[in-house]
Amino acid sequence: MSDRHQRGILDFRSDTVTMPTEAMRKAMHDAPVGDDVYGDDPTMNALQDYAAKLLGMESAIFACSGTMGNLMALMSHCNRGEGVIMGASSHTWKNECGNVAGIAGVMPFPVDDSAGCPSIESVRRAYLPSGNVHYARTALLTLENTHNSAGGVPIPVDIFSAVALEAREMGLKVHVDGARIFDAAAYFNVDVKEYSSKVDSMQFCLSKGLGAPMGSILCGSADFIERAKKHRKALGGGQRQSGIAAAAGLVALRDMRGRLSEDHKNAALLADLLNDAGLAVEAVPRRTNMVYFALPDSCLGISFFADRCAEAGLLLGAATEGRFRMVTHAGLDEGHVKSAVILIKEVLSL
Repeated sequence: MSDRHQRGILDFRSDTVTMPTEAMRKAMHDAPVGDDVYGDDPTMNALQDYAAKLLGMESAIFACSGTMGNLMALMSHCNRGEGVIMGASSHTWKNECGNVAGIAGVMPFPVDDSAGCPSIESVRRAYLPSGNVHYARTALLTLENTHNSAGGVPIPVDIFSAVALEAREMGLKVHVDGARIFDAAAYFNVDVKEYSSKVDSMQFCLSKGLGAPMGSILCGSADFIERAKKHRKALGGGQRQSGIAAAAGLVALRDMRGRLSEDHKNAALLADLLNDAGLAVEAVPRRTNMVYFALPDSCLGISFFADRCAEAGLLLGAATEGRFRMVTHAGLDEGHVKSAVILIKEVLSL
């Protein structure tokens, strides 16, 4: 149980608030380590090898965060001045500080991904042929799975595969921001390779639903990872005895993937209870561990609602234009979900 729960605080802001398990803490304590920049950290090497094998890719590299992993991928796939097609509501486009242009020097071509995945037609329309001297050469397509802003929806394998195949036939590389890719695999009860085998690179987070304290993994071909390694160093991401973090990541990958369906079950319960409480819960075709909702028009102010929930011991995701997010994770169970809705009802009755 986390310190927040011991203090009576229910934290639904994100699955990033998960705490390392006792098994992770022990593994971190016992981990053999070395200088990872020299390739001497045995625990980090073991994590990267395990991750690459899990995704069926040649190689993998640890990144400090998913944002760093995505940026490393962009810089490794694209030359400066080239173009990348990405979702207009994707995390890479909206929530990574403009690093696509500001650091990678890549031209973003945003397309509609409000359903969670861009359509083949939208990718075709965004593509600029390289033969025209006026155009930025389109080099890459990025996809997000699960898709956060669209409600945490997982992309079905057939839709994902069709879009990725079309992009590759157009001559594009395909990168996946798979921060929560194991949630997608768990939802459809498929091997994660059903996704990773269709693309050139994939980043996934250890520190969200998997519960590790930090880090992400970027996977791809051996040549691609060699390029990414240099970009990681340039970004300040080369670390030394990082096997301490890698040890927790190994436990996360081995032990925590099998419990993600519990988060999905709790999120479905949360959505039903919030609907019953009169809140405008966003309907999604496939729900994983996220619930987005809005307050009734006649309700108290947005900031007042969030503040009163916090005072009552319930932390919610940041509101954007009246939109709230609650995320279920390993630190929450069915009882916490029911308690959270009781607190929300109490706040709404004020």
